[in-house]
Amino acid sequence: MIMKHLFGATAVAMVLGASGAFAQETTVIGVSIPAATHGWAGGMNFHAQEAIDRLEATYPELDFVLATASDPAKQVNDIEDMMATRNIDALVVLPFESEPLTAPVKRVKDSGAWVTVIDRGLSEDGIEDLYVAGDNPGFGTTSGMFFKEMMPDGGKIVVLRGIPTTIDNERVEGFQAAIEGSGIEILGMEHGNWNRDDAFTVMQDFLSKYPEIDAVWASDDDMAIGVLAAIKEAGRMDEMWVLGGAGMKEMIARVRDGDPYVKANVTYPPSMSGTAIELTALNFVSNAPVSGKFVIGSVLVTQENAEKFYFPDSPF
Repeated sequence: MIMKHLFGATAVAMVLGASGAFAQETTVIGVSIPAATHGWAGGMNFHAQEAIDRLEATYPELDFVLATASDPAKQVNDIEDMMATRNIDALVVLPFESEPLTAPVKRVKDSGAWVTVIDRGLSEDGIEDLYVAGDNPGFGTTSGMFFKEMMPDGGKIVVLRGIPTTIDNERVEGFQAAIEGSGIEILGMEHGNWNRDDAFTVMQDFLSKYPEIDAVWASDDDMAIGVLAAIKEAGRMDEMWVLGGAGMKEMIARVRDGDPYVKANVTYPPSMSGTAIELTALNFVSNAPVSGKFVIGSVLVTQENAEKFYFPDSPF
């Protein structure tokens, strides 16, 4: 229902913008996001560019500046450059990491610009005008509840975390709370940085340390691919299953087809980048209130409903 109302507001804004109901003074919106270093980020970049192209075509009074960064230092420089050379009226930012991006984003806010934060929250509350994200506590809770269902008698598992961020903390806390009292023992927990190569290395270490592993919470589909490759190389495929997350089409297909090692998935749509950009634009081209939090729920994908979540034309 929330989505329906928002899209309705967007449609109204398009009509008003096209009719010239709003002043044509140019508004500059900076967009700063991580580079496509893994599948989910690639999907996020795709949807961000698609939203920018659509909005610039619809609203000639909007001008977007898009920058992608492969590390926090580059992202900080990008944002400072946007302020110095483009005098941005708004910033849409997905922090590469929470801590190093907090002060630079706060400087943008202190300049009087609108700030929208996507996904990875800042380390200080209250800076942003709008926060758009998936349900990260729910992502962890949904994952943990699935483990509890699949392992009613408990068991031994290992966990791969993402990049150190507030959302990673929220996911892990939700997961741990969901399995509390279940008899499921976490043998080890390490950061795989949402990267399949890093996850491959972490899983190799887990496999060498622990002779008995019943399942793996990879907490991300790119990491799940790296984990599965390490398990296969070690010749231990029949010992454990893996739960990733984010809805990569390859993994959804495996769930749909009944893969015994990939029994389910948990959604976390990369298209939220486009949602954040569109809502930010709406703040400048209409009177619709868009400040606050916009949270997109995480859904458990099983063989029974996987077809609904399989999008063959998606970049992710």
